[in-house]
Amino acid sequence: MGNLAISEETLDDAMRSVVEPILNTGQSVTSSRGTSLELTGVLIEIRNPLSRLSRTETRGRVFSCLGELCWYLAGSEELGFIEYYIPKYKDEADGPIVPGAYGPRLRRRSGVDQLSRIVTLLQAKRSSRQAVVQLFDASDLGTAVEPKGIKSVPCTCTLQFLARDEGLQLIVNMRSNDAFLGLPHDIFAFTMLQELVARSLGLPLGHYKHFVGSLHLYDEHKEKAQDFIEEGWQDSRLIMPPMPEDDPWGAVEELLRAEEAIRNDTDPELSTTLPYWADLARLLLLFRAKNKRKDQEEADRISATLHHAPYRDFFASRP
Repeated sequence: MGNLAISEETLDDAMRSVVEPILNTGQSVTSSRGTSLELTGVLIEIRNPLSRLSRTETRGRVFSCLGELCWYLAGSEELGFIEYYIPKYKDEADGPIVPGAYGPRLRRRSGVDQLSRIVTLLQAKRSSRQAVVQLFDASDLGTAVEPKGIKSVPCTCTLQFLARDEGLQLIVNMRSNDAFLGLPHDIFAFTMLQELVARSLGLPLGHYKHFVGSLHLYDEHKEKAQDFIEEGWQDSRLIMPPMPEDDPWGAVEELLRAEEAIRNDTDPELSTTLPYWADLARLLLLFRAKNKRKDQEEADRISATLHHAPYRDFFASRP
């Protein structure tokens, strides 16, 4: 089964609109990672990319999404970096690195920062159809000697940025996507990249489109996916605040320095006075307090300092 096209306002609504048909009509497929139910040729549109966080009790993954985004933006392939947030990455690693990591391909492929090039291209020619970031390439196909290729072959093929009247659109092409674990992370990270490029160009944020060749749900996650469906429609007010309109890259570099300090269990020095970026650093501090130090009192103190109400409300609803 395949050729599903959905358009929703929020991530949670999109998740419901794809998980339910996978459970009901997905075809059973066995791959190297196990048996799954699959839909092919699926197009998902998110009309409000700021609604990129899940409100649901089963899929709320603010910390791991933000940690993975920082890993990408830092251009890192280090296992230790991403394992701090997502332990399962150790299964993708080859020693201390993750060979298929997106960060090096995104920020320093053959010495090229593809995001920077995209901004330069669209500044020079706003209507360009060439603003394409490539993540999967021919080398990932492997060779006759080693047909399996590298570990953790990228699931994402391309990201195409289109500047149009309604704003900066992003169209992502995925060869493969785990509908329960991977999809929320991918939509979070890629819509954040969309917003970073939009701010760099002084453009509003347009719609986000996510096309997947194989969208699948592994058998081991069927029960949790059904629990997600049974939670019902979620409160749609967990909308991230818009990114400040100034050029964002100085703040990104400061956030990455803060992330590294927090991950190394030292306290960061934050000079930014912009609540948007300060809150992202506070979320990383909150993750350290809750998940690494197991210090609920410290976590409560940090949570109380969050500037934006949706974040405070989100954590207030969780134990």
